[in-house]
Amino acid sequence: MYNRCNRWQIITRLHLVLSATIFWISCFSIVGTGFTASAAEMPEIQQRGYLTVAVKDNLRPLGFRDANGNLQGLEIDLAQRLALDLIGKRDAVKLQPVANRDRLSVVLDKKVDFAIARVTATESRSRIVSFSVPYYLDGTVLVTKDVSVNKLSDLAKQKIAVLNNSSTIAQVRFYLPNAELVGVNSYHEAREKIESNTAVAFAADASVLSGWVQQYPQYRLLPTKLSTEPLSVVMPKGLQYDELRRNVNQAIARYLEQGWLQQRSQYWGLP
Repeated sequence: MYNRCNRWQIITRLHLVLSATIFWISCFSIVGTGFTASAAEMPEIQQRGYLTVAVKDNLRPLGFRDANGNLQGLEIDLAQRLALDLIGKRDAVKLQPVANRDRLSVVLDKKVDFAIARVTATESRSRIVSFSVPYYLDGTVLVTKDVSVNKLSDLAKQKIAVLNNSSTIAQVRFYLPNAELVGVNSYHEAREKIESNTAVAFAADASVLSGWVQQYPQYRLLPTKLSTEPLSVVMPKGLQYDELRRNVNQAIARYLEQGWLQQRSQYWGLP
């Protein structure tokens, strides 16, 4: 059993390293074409004295509203920290909540300067927008409330809920080929499956399931990530936005080097 656990850990580490390597290669080798972005340039932003940033307001713990209706979360912290470094004031930022379908279009349509709204950097998206250095590495994890499940191998032959038609299905099949997958259409339905003992665990994004366990503390996240998905700031393409992109990338690189992003991620309960 000990050797088997080690084997799973080694496979997981290799998978994460490979995924991250592929991402960085694609970031530096792809030259995007397509729509022309038209967000504000850096001198204009500095002259007016504030940033406009698209964020989520219903996704704990990245971006959500507290009991008083105030926006908070890791991505809200990042937007305010960028305002401090780029403009000079932490509150020099106008936060604009957006739906998932609008996260890229608001940048392209000049409605915001950039978006920090749980956007995964992908090759197809990089053809129309630019992505920053990743501020968080998301990925598929499993959540359960079964006290007998503590590691991935404990689910080898169990029933696991997965969102229908999601990439999570292939990831779970790769790591747990003998598990029985139970298709669901929503996170709510997944919880119903676990509560009714129709499934033992649910596989989905770590950033979303972190909010789940904060809301339902009887649940736990298993420590192993099945994939690596870089979350990045969405910025416009075009030479005129070079200064903006450079400033954002340099700032995030500093936050990573100084450990600030890791500290804030831990504060918000992200794995």
